[in-house]
Amino acid sequence: MPTRAFRIAYDGTGYHGFQRQPDVPTVEDAIFDALRELGVLAADADRPDGYAAAGRTDAGVSALAQTIALEAPDWLTPRALNAELPADIRAWAAADTSPEFHATHHARRREYTYHLYAPLADSSRRERSEAMTERASARGSLEQNAVDDDRVRAACDALSGSHDFHNLTPDDRNTERSPTLEATRDGDFLVVTVTAGGFARELVRRLVSLARAVGIGDAPLEKVDRALDADPLPGHEGVAPAPPEPLVLTAVDYPNLAFEIDEVAAASAHEIFRERRIERRTGARVAGQITDGVR
Repeated sequence: MPTRAFRIAYDGTGYHGFQRQPDVPTVEDAIFDALRELGVLAADADRPDGYAAAGRTDAGVSALAQTIALEAPDWLTPRALNAELPADIRAWAAADTSPEFHATHHARRREYTYHLYAPLADSSRRERSEAMTERASARGSLEQNAVDDDRVRAACDALSGSHDFHNLTPDDRNTERSPTLEATRDGDFLVVTVTAGGFARELVRRLVSLARAVGIGDAPLEKVDRALDADPLPGHEGVAPAPPEPLVLTAVDYPNLAFEIDEVAAASAHEIFRERRIERRTGARVAGQITDGVR
């Protein structure tokens, strides 16, 4: 049976990450359930033959270009897969590959985008009350602190390149990585793009968290040097991961692999996520009215 790769987009806010876990919903579970319904995966099989995925996104993280590959019949197109997938998980492109293709190991470049709420000083002062200037909670939730874009970009530059990131991941091996970080202003948001061949666990979210801390003045730029040092950071100086919901896996690149967009599947994905954008914008307006009304 030929091997086929699929591009998968999903809203990760309702899932406990991509990879299967016992007793909680994950994106991978939903994909396997769909394949069983389609008769591609046997009811008693653990996973499809030849199966692999590009990455393991954390709970709450979304994706535009998650990539899976498996041995698949010719009729298994993105639109056929979508017929059994939940609405918040959409296949939208596919590519025929060689039997040796591995979606994890053959990925040359991965790109994550973090939408960091980071109002500039003037807009921040207009919008917040004194009660909202308290520091972010231990969970790392983002408050409306004024951000210095130049400081964020300086932190991004310092974190880019080949380093051992053992202080910015719970992993205890394979912590040497070579990411590139860029921050672009888009209204009240800084869009932080992080690219690398691969990432250790929670690394992207901790990179963003550290860059933000430098940007709002909670940490000096020298904190980056301490985080990249061979010595472990003491507990009180540790860097907690930024919240997962603003993070999106936006690209996974493979050499010599051309994906063909399934126009019907892509249109379905576009409509579903357009409706979700409208719902969330509406919810934000409602929350805004309540915020402005409570004085």
